[in-house]
Amino acid sequence: MAEHFDSLETRAPELRERELLAALARQVAHAQAHAPYFAEALRGVDARALVSREALAALPVTRKADLAARQAALSPLGGLNATPLGRLRHVYRSPGPIHEPDGHGEDWWRVGRAMFAAGFRAGDLVYNTFSYHFTPAGMMMESGAHRLGCCVFPAGVGQTESQVQALAELQPQAYAGTPSFLKILLERADELGQPCAGLRKALVSGEALPPSLRGWFTARGIQVRQMYGTADVGLIAYESEGADGWVVDEGVLVEIVEPGGTRPMAEGETGEVVVTVLANGDYPLVRFGTGDLSAVVPDSARRPSACGRTNIRLKGWLGRADQAAKVKGMFVHPGQVAEIVRRHPEVRAARLVVTGAVGDDAMTLHCEGEAGAALAEAVAASLRDITRLRGEVRFVAAGSLPQDGKLIEDARRYD
Repeated sequence: MAEHFDSLETRAPELRERELLAALARQVAHAQAHAPYFAEALRGVDARALVSREALAALPVTRKADLAARQAALSPLGGLNATPLGRLRHVYRSPGPIHEPDGHGEDWWRVGRAMFAAGFRAGDLVYNTFSYHFTPAGMMMESGAHRLGCCVFPAGVGQTESQVQALAELQPQAYAGTPSFLKILLERADELGQPCAGLRKALVSGEALPPSLRGWFTARGIQVRQMYGTADVGLIAYESEGADGWVVDEGVLVEIVEPGGTRPMAEGETGEVVVTVLANGDYPLVRFGTGDLSAVVPDSARRPSACGRTNIRLKGWLGRADQAAKVKGMFVHPGQVAEIVRRHPEVRAARLVVTGAVGDDAMTLHCEGEAGAALAEAVAASLRDITRLRGEVRFVAAGSLPQDGKLIEDARRYD
């Protein structure tokens, strides 16, 4: 019989919907009373009248793509926080730049639920390779692991040979990080003759997991499951042993809406993932547009997963509704490309092209302007400084870049 994190996961769908809508009314009232942005954005909304999804759909969508400008106008959190900054636990800075908080309390991002579904249990040693600097990914995983009673090794990224040595010595049971970095570590461990024989389960996020790569891990005896979440809202959905879609977290209300709009899409149709956070009052995001594309698995609201979980399920990550691209686990935004052009007046136009296979990403910034070694070096430094990622700079003839309004082109292979 499948194990579950708690009884919420197996609630009758009708009961879940009633409880979600009751929590929605409370959260909207809380946001209106304590978060300046939502006091204005939801002015005139009667929280008590939010008794259906149709009523929720009448509220405005706040999009992640707009946060940088909003936060620049009202630093650091744009007035979306209901808890004053000084009473929060941390504040982070992700590419954009976008600031995100976390608050006090156990497993603030609710990642423990996804870890449990991935097989993590009390007493496991979790080898956590998400970064602990600037962005919250490392702490998101650590807090979830601690919720389950796991011990965590805060490895972060880089220093591959030192990490291989640590893996060989510690022999962790579980891994948290991107799938591509796990593959790099295991291949390097083989080369150095220091295998990590104890590793049997992994929770991965931050990039796609192609079937071929999942099969590669399975052949090595490692069960890999995916988690979908963001630094803003925490856990959104996760894979379970049911293997029939990503189960939506119990602490959020998820809608799929028309990209760039507010109208909910029909079940099964692809649209933007819009999330209302119900599980914490510090950062009470209401109808938060993530910019990610997905779709609800048809009939998942009526047909439980094979693992017994009864919440709706998503088809997985199906792309971006805007031009942002995730490269090596980090979002790169069109505004960052524009900032590079502003820094270098010699560059008349630019387009960032992302190539390679997922997990082996490569960025090339194509620039219109007079080529020169010094300028190319300076632009490459700006690219690294602004995106916190390395990329190649290539100069092209004036007028040769496509005139389609795109600053970022994702040309990766997803097979």
